[in-house]
Amino acid sequence: MLVTAPLDEASLQRIRAVGSRVKVTDVSELLRAEGKGDANAARKLDTLLAEAEVIYGFRLPEDLVRRAPRLRWVQVMSAGVDRFLEDEEFRKSKVVLTNVSGIHAVPIGEFVICLMLMFTKGAPLSFQLKQQRKWERFLPTVLRDKTVGIVGLGSIGREVARLSKAFGMRVLAMRRSARATGRARYVDLLLPPDRLPQLLAQSDFVVLALPLTMETRGLIGERELRTMKRSAYLINIACGEIVDEPALVRALEEGWIAGAGLDVFATEPLPPDSRLWELPNVIFSPHIAGGMEDYVLRATEIFCENLKRYLSGKRLLNVVDKRRGY
Repeated sequence: MLVTAPLDEASLQRIRAVGSRVKVTDVSELLRAEGKGDANAARKLDTLLAEAEVIYGFRLPEDLVRRAPRLRWVQVMSAGVDRFLEDEEFRKSKVVLTNVSGIHAVPIGEFVICLMLMFTKGAPLSFQLKQQRKWERFLPTVLRDKTVGIVGLGSIGREVARLSKAFGMRVLAMRRSARATGRARYVDLLLPPDRLPQLLAQSDFVVLALPLTMETRGLIGERELRTMKRSAYLINIACGEIVDEPALVRALEEGWIAGAGLDVFATEPLPPDSRLWELPNVIFSPHIAGGMEDYVLRATEIFCENLKRYLSGKRLLNVVDKRRGY
């Protein structure tokens, strides 16, 4: 098997300890060198890929299916897989793709609560007043009794719902598989996709927590933003391309909504000329909401469990439906 991410020796040893059949080769440096145009590194990588049965990492080599004819399974260290599925040959292949779905629930759930609290307590204004050396008191508010609408009730959405209920909030959620209105744990009202306008219209905070697919690309555009309350905030910790970014900029500049908390963007890094840098009603971070100090360890634990299953012929955890994109 090949590892495409630079892991520490302890993580590599953890993988090797799964079984005597496991032969681990770290190709992260070869992959990096190939990306810089090193032909010798590309040839060495070709040789290793030709024999590879399993790949684990954040990145995948170009032209993977042709170069790795014996490949059977790819485990990526992320939850989102949209960038891997841009390779049509890989998407249509029989190679099994698994992710680390669930690993981000706690850090991103906390991040969403952090953003909601920052808006509720007026943190952007406090930062602005400090920079201007002004002492101007203002009236903050509370999360209790506010309504949060969660678009996507996977592991992250469920954690956001749990934490929101702890603050006394009303929780609405939309789930793709829902066929009618109902309830779920920590959710006061569960809605099917065609009831998205209802969720948007009733929510004080709209949290996007769904994968990027053909169906969700551009899901939040001008019509959806105008459906939201003028006092509401949009929080996107999912994928930048789920939101029509020019429409969002207009919404923020013209007051269709009160503000936005963004960890993801249509183009990353955020271009220097983006209006989002300057808008006072935006809080954003450089795609770090899912980060935590032991991320690699936790991802490797998931991979090792799957590796045990793979070696014993059992069904793998977190298998991605490559047609659906999640």
